[in-house]
Formats: sequence, structure tokens, C-alpha cells
Amino acid sequence: MSSPALISPEALGARLADPTLRVVDVRHDLMNPGGGRVAWSTGHIPGAIHLHLDEDLSGPKTGRNGRHPLPDPLEFAQVLGAAGIGDTDHVVVYDDAGGAFAARLWWMLRWLGHDAVSVLDGGWQAWTAAGLPVSAEVAHPVSTVFTPRTPQPWTVDAATVAAGLADGSLMVVDARAPERYRGEVEPIDPVAGHIPGARNRFHRSNLDDTGRFKSPETLRAEFEALLGGRPAGELVCQCGSGVTACHNLLAMAHAGIPGARLYPGSWSEWCSNPARPVATGQEAP
Repeated sequence: MSSPALISPEALGARLADPTLRVVDVRHDLMNPGGGRVAWSTGHIPGAIHLHLDEDLSGPKTGRNGRHPLPDPLEFAQVLGAAGIGDTDHVVVYDDAGGAFAARLWWMLRWLGHDAVSVLDGGWQAWTAAGLPVSAEVAHPVSTVFTPRTPQPWTVDAATVAAGLADGSLMVVDARAPERYRGEVEPIDPVAGHIPGARNRFHRSNLDDTGRFKSPETLRAEFEALLGGRPAGELVCQCGSGVTACHNLLAMAHAGIPGARLYPGSWSEWCSNPARPVATGQEAP
């Protein structure tokens, strides 16, 4: 069963009693990794469980595979099953960062063949602004079985990125803030800059002034202009560690433009190898 990429607070509020609904809070703070779980324990959407970006949505780090490598699919399926997420459930994911973290779980579930997943448009802020219920009660999900399908071929590795940029067969789009992309600041990774040839589309460009996603029509026009006539299948999304890159993929899905892929290791993996080139400044369009 496929679901819309986004769901409104009002639509979610009307479905809270649905036994097939699973709400997942993925609030997170890169500078304070425990902050999201504390926020969830203080108050959350009734029935929501919390999954942690580092502990639940990422695999082991080697120092060369990025800050948030994708987990083993079978191990991740066990995490989902233990969280009470089964094969027929509709998952709704939210955060308080405009969908920056929620998009990661949205993408991962679809990567494993679970299309019944939506992101709460506007996230926690939109939910509370609408006066919808909040609870501090800890949910105790009943463990179930999540059956992963063979992961979709939606990822590329560093070698593919390098080769695709060299021969022009790929367009790489970096979702980080413009100042990080240009190498002017780097608060997280040891090297500042970007992958040579990568273009920049800050993931927050997908949102309007209220923190909601722009309309499908607006996003379609913006991404078609970015692609410049290329098919979406030639687009690779990356960021610092393969998280906010998923926000661009979510926006493209909302706009009805499927086919782009993810470089999970992203900049944090790329810059871990001193042999890989680094660029700074603004790339020419």
C-alpha cells in the first residue's frame, strides 16, 4: 500500500485511533544527540515512539563510511519490528526540524519496500500550533515482524559519484546550508568544502515561510530547473551524512519526480579519504 509523501496535522489527528497507524518521533539534535529523546519524553504526539538517528537509523561507523551509514537491512527490520511496526502498518514520521530527520526514516522504509509511510508536514511545530493533543505517556509497542524486501537500488557509492561526475553522467546535489557547501564554515566534519562538481540545493529551500513543504507544482518547477532537462535518474542527492539529502528526495516525491538516488556516505565519507578532491566556493550552474 502506497501513501502520500506528506500528511497534514489535521489528517493525522483524525486517525490517531486507527490500529494500523504507527507514529514515530525522530526529533534529534546533531550537537546534542540525546536532546531529541528528552524532548520526546517531555511531550509527544499520543502513541508516538521515539527512534534515535544514531542508535536506530544508522549502522556501525568505521571512520571511512560517514557519520550516519545505512544499517544492515535485516538488522534494521528487527529494530522496526521491535518498535511495533509491521508489514501492513501506515507509519507517520515527524521531527521539529522541518522534516530534516523524518525524511531519513521515510526514505529508509521505502528503500526496504514499505511504501505506507508519510512525513508530518510542518512537524511538531505544526501539530502543537493546531492545538492537537500532546502526551508524555510512554507507549509500549507490541513487538511484531517487519519483512524487508530486497533493498531498492537507490544508493550510489563514492566511486560511482566520482566516475559519474567525471564523465558527466550524474548530477550531484548537496543539501547542506550554502555556507557549509562553500566551505566557509564546517561545524561537524573535519574538512570544509564540497565534492567537486556538486551543485547546492539547501534542503530548507523545500519549505515555505510557515515551515511546511511548498506545493507540488512549485517544487516540480524548481527541481526541473535544477535538472536542466536531465532525467531524475541521473540525480544523486547528498549532504553531510546522508540524512538531509533525503529531504530533497522527499520533496521530489511530493512533486511527482521519482528516480533520484542517495549517496549515503555523503560529505562525511567523501572527506574521510585524503585522496579525494575537495572544492570550495560556488560551482558554476
